[in-house]
Amino acid sequence: MLKSLLNEYLYYLRVTKGLSKNTIQSYGNDISDYLTFLDDNYHLSRMDQVEKTHVLNYLSHLKRKNMVSKSISRKLSSIRSFHQYLLLEKVVSENLIMEIPKPKTPRILPVVLNHEEVDRLLSVSIGRQKPMDFRNRAMLELAYGAGLRVSELVDLKIADLHLNNALIKVTGKGNKERLLPLGEESILALKNYLADYRQALKPLDKETLFLNREGKKISRIGFYKIIRHLAKIAGIEKPISPHTLRHTFATHLLENGADLRSVQELLGHEDVLTTEHYTHISKARLQDAYESAHPRANRKGTSL
Repeated sequence: MLKSLLNEYLYYLRVTKGLSKNTIQSYGNDISDYLTFLDDNYHLSRMDQVEKTHVLNYLSHLKRKNMVSKSISRKLSSIRSFHQYLLLEKVVSENLIMEIPKPKTPRILPVVLNHEEVDRLLSVSIGRQKPMDFRNRAMLELAYGAGLRVSELVDLKIADLHLNNALIKVTGKGNKERLLPLGEESILALKNYLADYRQALKPLDKETLFLNREGKKISRIGFYKIIRHLAKIAGIEKPISPHTLRHTFATHLLENGADLRSVQELLGHEDVLTTEHYTHISKARLQDAYESAHPRANRKGTSL
């Protein structure tokens, strides 16, 4: 019974909410683990039998497994959404998860590249000027130049490009589309890749923009390996990932005077509070720059 409700919820997320496959899988894993705990420990047959104590014991169970607060908080969010769905479907009479606060998590600022590191990464991406090198350059230019999520990047179709108008159509979370401006470097890299090098990869997939060496759509893991490899060649010691370029895109915009609402639209964030996180990065970087460069920054003050 409980598992059948989970299947119905995942169907709701896919059809009604339009969430991505990866997001739905994450919800499914979180809630399945929760339901298994309820079944193993309390042998419940209906969700209206769940009590607040059961949920708190589940959270304690996660802590005993040494799960970090951030992961517990994510699981609790998934469970809260599931109970909200059950409330809408009148399976339960209240969403008791709303009474349970999220565990406190320390604020960890994401890794951001400085301008010199971005230049080094882009410079080494051209490699030996093979077709895959030009593909890599185009992917990096888009990831940094348009702030795309890795899933948005690898899912791009050739038809999404409007290079003559310096625009690109992106399908983000919840299948929501947004039209983004492209800079000259991104346009040039894309034109080079499309004109001379994509065909050399012998495409089996005629629609997808970025292909692997087999002529098929490149995977998220594939791009992750590429960016880690290029970062090593560029001598970048920071632990970077494809999302690092998105963080860097947003941070550099804010540092150069872009307003928060515009950055929110470019990133495709539903809530401006998510975008506001990047202002903390900018402030932290500003403080670091001041302390390292200003001659009086680290002086405690002198007596007169």
